[in-house]
Amino acid sequence: MNAVLDIVSVVLILLGAVLCLTAAIGLLRFHDVPSRLHAATKPQVLGLILICLAVALSARSWAVVAFLFAIVLVQLATAPLSAHMVGRAAYRNGTIDERSLFVDELAQSRETPPAAGG
Repeated sequence: MNAVLDIVSVVLILLGAVLCLTAAIGLLRFHDVPSRLHAATKPQVLGLILICLAVALSARSWAVVAFLFAIVLVQLATAPLSAHMVGRAAYRNGTIDERSLFVDELAQSRETPPAAGG
């Protein structure tokens, strides 16, 4: 049983590493901010989850599982939030190609000035 768990751990680490590599390649290859943000968050988070799962299987300790669970929760909380903030900043700076947007939900907020005194 230990050999099977070790093989599964190696496979999960390799899959996670490939996903993290594709995230890095996506950051270099994609040209616009939304595509880069998608490449930076989705495969990278899934790759980290697979690697953490492999480490948990390899360590076979509840203390390690609890620690890795906290790591995954922090990653799941911060990656989308940071991507959202970078995307919003890119939109405000005008570095997003607005022709590539299907729906521009922020166009109205950009046209109306903020309320005074609030």
